[in-house]
Amino acid sequence: MTDMSFMAIGSWILGFVLVLMTLLFIFRIVLSWYPQINLNQMPFRLIAWPTEPLLIPMRKIVPPIGGVDITPIIWVGIVSFLREILLGQQGLLTMIL
Repeated sequence: MTDMSFMAIGSWILGFVLVLMTLLFIFRIVLSWYPQINLNQMPFRLIAWPTEPLLIPMRKIVPPIGGVDITPIIWVGIVSFLREILLGQQGLLTMIL
């Protein structure tokens, strides 16, 4: 395999991970509407496990506003921005390939 094919595969994997994280954060937003749900039980643990390590430090920077945790919304914006900068139509990795 050439270096370009490794970069293409890496770009595809990075895109998949970023889309998956965006979806997980959107699911996390929806789950926040139902406070009675226990995030330690399956299948909700599959959503909480990968997102919680990113949400904990963000909650220290941005506290809940009016009792509403907006950190998942912030992370959707961050991940979407990263995806666009790296893999968008004029993204850094897109222009290299």
